[in-house]
Amino acid sequence: MRNVALALLAALILVPLPGMAGESDPADVLDFRMRRLTGGEQDLAEYRGKVVLLVNVASRCGLTPQYRGLQELYDRYRERGLVILGFPANDFRGQEPGTDAEIRQFCEANYGVTFPMFSKIHVRGPEIHPLYARITSLPAPLGGQVEWNFQKFVVDRGGRVVGRFAPRTAPDDPALLARIEALLDPAPGSQEP
Repeated sequence: MRNVALALLAALILVPLPGMAGESDPADVLDFRMRRLTGGEQDLAEYRGKVVLLVNVASRCGLTPQYRGLQELYDRYRERGLVILGFPANDFRGQEPGTDAEIRQFCEANYGVTFPMFSKIHVRGPEIHPLYARITSLPAPLGGQVEWNFQKFVVDRGGRVVGRFAPRTAPDDPALLARIEALLDPAPGSQEP
């Protein structure tokens, strides 16, 4: 019996836990480098320490006016540590056909978008970007296939996905705001939710 206990203890010591050196946390989505709409590469790890809202976006969707609400959300909370990251995707009925330059011009001219925007990627299907492959591979209710444009994923200050909101969830939805505010201002002496 003692040998079994020692073997189990040794196995536990030798198995790295998620987030330890040599193995990344499968829920950590900030260890990717992405191309910005403005050109150049962006290391998402630079956003660690902030609360992040990841959103797949499109310019020709019935939900496109959410850009306005996303920008208002960013303006309201960025000083407290929120960043919104937009990922254009043309995976739903061709609703984001533009080039990076066209997407950028559209977002700035129509919605005054100043939050970080990235080059067009795939958020589902055989060419899914590794970032979204990681997100969608998480267990329910966080993971699962992206439903449509403007799916929202809330990421805590450590880079872990901690919330998922449906595409039709408005950026000023009380449940989304409550989740963001809880992460921005955790209760004194408590762990982040």
